[in-house]
Amino acid sequence: MKLTFLGATGTVTGSRYLLENKDKKFLIDCGLFQGLKELRLRNWEQFGVTPASIDAVLLTHAHLDHSGYIPRLVKSGFKGPIYCSEATYDLCTILLPDSGRLQEEDAEHANRHGYTKHQPALPLYTEQDARDCLKQFKPVKFTIQHSLNNLLNFTLYPAGHILGASFIRIQDGSTSIVFTGDIGRLNDPIMKAPTQITGADYLVMESTYGDRLHDQTGPMLSFGNIINKTIKRGGTLVIPAFAVGRAEAIMYYIYKLKMEKRIPDHLPVYLDSPMAINVAELMCKHLDSLRLSDNVCKLVCNIATYVRTPEESKKIDQMNMPSIIISASGMATGGRVLHHLKRFVGDARNTVLLAGYQAAGTRGDRLARGEKEIEIHGQMWPVKAEILKLDNISAHADYGEILEWMGHFTKKPRKIFLIHGEQSAAESLKQKIEDRYGWQAVVPIYKQTENL
Repeated sequence: MKLTFLGATGTVTGSRYLLENKDKKFLIDCGLFQGLKELRLRNWEQFGVTPASIDAVLLTHAHLDHSGYIPRLVKSGFKGPIYCSEATYDLCTILLPDSGRLQEEDAEHANRHGYTKHQPALPLYTEQDARDCLKQFKPVKFTIQHSLNNLLNFTLYPAGHILGASFIRIQDGSTSIVFTGDIGRLNDPIMKAPTQITGADYLVMESTYGDRLHDQTGPMLSFGNIINKTIKRGGTLVIPAFAVGRAEAIMYYIYKLKMEKRIPDHLPVYLDSPMAINVAELMCKHLDSLRLSDNVCKLVCNIATYVRTPEESKKIDQMNMPSIIISASGMATGGRVLHHLKRFVGDARNTVLLAGYQAAGTRGDRLARGEKEIEIHGQMWPVKAEILKLDNISAHADYGEILEWMGHFTKKPRKIFLIHGEQSAAESLKQKIEDRYGWQAVVPIYKQTENL
């Protein structure tokens, strides 16, 4: 087998790995590059391999940095099956068309207001392109072995993180390779713990938090304090949140805080993201992946008022009473949250809470770094609201949890490839693995190829 790293090297976006076996080509993950402009431009470059030559795609999970390039790949000639878990398919039916629609809207907005160097600005793919690619998805069940060809087979195992997230084991008669995708938290309050993998010859593993530990106090106390502090000022709390995973976790904590009377029960909570609303409504369908009972799952999903239309979204911005607005996207790169930021970021009474990882170059990252004005829709907006970051609500395992998860291996891997992390985080995790286990770990570079 031969492995080529077509993305997520030295960055947390653009997960794409090409596995070749004799004359067959398989793509594991097919994500969008996000964040820094030089990374985003890769989405427009010619793909690293002819799409029509790829025999199949295997998806670890539905987040766009792992799945969001699929419509473009299909549009460019890929004809094969796309294998994933059942919940990942359900999520992709929501995320991918939404991604296409947002790209169309962003291109139209840029053309209408003239803040584009391209004449005209075009979407990477459309909503219809995304709907068309869904015909090639082939959902499979966890823990059951499936054939890729006469030599290779694959098995999916629950990875925690979000609904449907999977570890993918691919093996022939003698060699096995595991792609972790994103590894979930060991003690997440909503998602069950990731499956303990006991061995693989090669491990392609994320390193998002390879240099950091999450705050062990848990988010409940700090989240409650942030909410109450904002209310006391008469302000609004705006939370840019990933529609899959993060928004539901935030709703869970708000549910717990209200049940325990730590925040006012009458405090309005709005979920302003059609995609996040659809995901919330999907949660209780996949209870086998959750720690929640059916009743609690429904209560969590009902804690917020669902804002479905643009007109309803605009009405929120006209209100002058304290409230919580949860809106995508999580790194404030697009979507309805941008309109809420324009409305609330310039008032010191308000709070913008960044609930998780912010990739370099994103608007969320610039807010976290304390920039005093940010560009939204071609215009600069002063930042006067309190900007806070809550890392302990992350759905990614930190380095301590990753090392603990690796401790269940019963034999030494031949090599570990550390991907999906900023360079410093990947290098830090490499050193930690070598120090604790003495296993060989490498940090591949973009388009590097390894013979397995």
